[in-house]
Amino acid sequence: MAELLRVEGLKSGYGEAVVVQGIDLVLEKGASLALLGRNGTGKTTLLNTLVGATRRHAGRIVLDGTDLTALPSYKRAIAGIGWVPQERNIFKSLTVEENLSAVARPGPWTVSRAYEMFPRLEERKRNLGNQLSGGEQQMLAVARALMLNPKLLLLDEPLEGLAPIIVEELLRSIGRVVRDEGMSAIIVEQNPKMILPITQRAVVLDRGAVVHEGDSEALLADPDTLDKWLAVASH
Repeated sequence: MAELLRVEGLKSGYGEAVVVQGIDLVLEKGASLALLGRNGTGKTTLLNTLVGATRRHAGRIVLDGTDLTALPSYKRAIAGIGWVPQERNIFKSLTVEENLSAVARPGPWTVSRAYEMFPRLEERKRNLGNQLSGGEQQMLAVARALMLNPKLLLLDEPLEGLAPIIVEELLRSIGRVVRDEGMSAIIVEQNPKMILPITQRAVVLDRGAVVHEGDSEALLADPDTLDKWLAVASH
């Protein structure tokens, strides 16, 4: 497969504090990556750096041949990055449909396709963003990112704090997008056993550096490595 994302020697953080410590990463087109690690290991900082929301101290970021390193966030979105941050950042004073249509760019993902993926959103298409439950807001945040028709989808803990039934629904939808439809994605998740089955590759961070990289299925079947870096019990 052709290369989509290349990260070389990336160091970044907030102000003078360096959180991400020299990361090298390559993601192929159509591939999905689980980004794992305990709290505070640099996962969110890495995603924030890819979208241009941190201070970069060193390194390069190239997306599909375009050097993003010096570009502001909005130009990175135009270049093909779709981002769902932990805060979701939906437009709470706009309706569901306005949230989707406001950011839509040409491509296979349309409002009707978003509704097909998330029927709850169609049922609430005239509701304002602040009238939705937390789970519905997360669905809207994911659908809105897809409306950009991105080359790379970044999801920062999309399942955090949601009811189990919503988690199942979102997991099915994300799995369909990345596994069945081949959307390139990097997904940060605290629970590796949820996200590894729907991704192809896995990277584990510790203290801002890559300590494990390999096949998702192999990591899922390796309780010792899971326990060492993620404190996941082997039973």
